[in-house]
Amino acid sequence: MRRLYVILSFLVFCFSPIIANSAELKLVVLGDSLSAGYQLAPEEGFPEQLQKALDERGYSVEVVNAGVSGDTSSGGLSRLDWSVGTDADAVIVELGANDALRGIQPEITRNNLNEITKRLRERGVEVLLAGMLAPRNLGPEYAEVFDPIYSELAKLHGALLYPFFLEGVALNPDLNLSDGIHPNADGVGVIVQNILPKVEELLAKAQSS
Repeated sequence: MRRLYVILSFLVFCFSPIIANSAELKLVVLGDSLSAGYQLAPEEGFPEQLQKALDERGYSVEVVNAGVSGDTSSGGLSRLDWSVGTDADAVIVELGANDALRGIQPEITRNNLNEITKRLRERGVEVLLAGMLAPRNLGPEYAEVFDPIYSELAKLHGALLYPFFLEGVALNPDLNLSDGIHPNADGVGVIVQNILPKVEELLAKAQSS
């Protein structure tokens, strides 16, 4: 009889539904190589370091890496629906750097980012636009049109704005890979610490909505 009880207990344990604790919020980072973790170890990328920082502060949030190296704003728009699922509560949009590096017309970048932000906001998703600055070798005229894109779209759609994703990291050889463009693990750490207050504001908006 005791043996039968042990067997039954084992079967109940093995085949009972397992209820996993899930995070209260899902935050997707829709970006390019700057946030995808280009040439970094799996735990060193922006989403992963941001996840750790939020965990340490007691947030119940899952940070999803939806970054694709080499992606432009056009690429981000084309994959928006499958990169950002219907269960997303908030999105950090980090796109546009490759547009500027390739000298793509700023109006194209604006239209793409506008459509991305518009669609997300229509879905009730809170958005943080991570801004980018045009390389100065493209000339002042290009920068004058490109640089304001993020602030103007944030205002238009009621999104949050972090003016420059690489703030405190750009042009610092100690915080970038040998290419001088992509942040190394330490550089990502600086980005996370700098952007964290805005991310916390984003999560607060997502929680309240």
